[in-house]
Amino acid sequence: MSVWNLFQDYTFLVVALGSAVLGLLSGVLGTLAVLNKQALIGDGISHSALPGLVLAFMIIGVKQTLPMMLGALLSGMLSVGMVTLVVRFTKIKFDAALALMLSVFFGLGLVLKTLLQKQPNARQAGIDSYLYGQASALLRGDVLIMAIASLLSLLLVILLWKQIQVTMFDKEFAQSIGIPVHIINVLLTALIALAIIIGIQSVGVVLMSAMLIAPAVAARQWTSRLWLMMTLSAVFGILAGVAGTVLSSLYEGMPTGASIVLLISVIAIASLLFAPGRGIINRSIQRANARRAIREGKYVSPGN
Repeated sequence: MSVWNLFQDYTFLVVALGSAVLGLLSGVLGTLAVLNKQALIGDGISHSALPGLVLAFMIIGVKQTLPMMLGALLSGMLSVGMVTLVVRFTKIKFDAALALMLSVFFGLGLVLKTLLQKQPNARQAGIDSYLYGQASALLRGDVLIMAIASLLSLLLVILLWKQIQVTMFDKEFAQSIGIPVHIINVLLTALIALAIIIGIQSVGVVLMSAMLIAPAVAARQWTSRLWLMMTLSAVFGILAGVAGTVLSSLYEGMPTGASIVLLISVIAIASLLFAPGRGIINRSIQRANARRAIREGKYVSPGN
């Protein structure tokens, strides 16, 4: 099937739209996660969402997107809350507490999934898709839920834009002018968790953290302006989402979620290498030129 024919196929358009929505939201909220030093939380929430997914399925008995997303969101936020309590009331550092909760919740999710699979019925079919993603199974209703949740998240970011900026870059100043820093941080964590939960069905528990962080890492290499970084990150996310869907549709058997993550990883690596100013190759060339100028006695320091 040609690319042109793909864009005339209804199923492909639904999946591509869902992937684009995921890329957009991941790009915007991933930027906030990276700049607010919450990149590791994405990994913790995505893995901690599994027991919530399985428990929601056990309660309702059928595979429905909205209840399972809510279960995953509650499970992920519970994990973050427990990490916060451990760090606050013990001597365990944040990274160790996060690794502990990630392992505990993910292990609990696997145990629950195993128990579910031993039940003598076929209603549990499809739970494995949440581990590695199954974007090709997205339905119009799933995409609509993703779009509504993404729209609400983006509107909230726009409404609280100034407060979020001040809180991320200068928490002490934010507190001094009356901004509720703790509430803003909780809100940002909740939005990041929502983005992760939205993407689990497409990309999966295992790969979702990469989808959240990679667009922002790529965009950071090209600019220092927050609004431009967020825009670039969203564009990279949308591009990877649509291109990954195209790639998986053209080659039979290629998983859509893995294709999306692979492409956004390529974009991130290319940005790390070739971006002007911050790119590794550009910096290497600048250092080589500076060393050559020093040897020739022509070096002028940047301050002169």
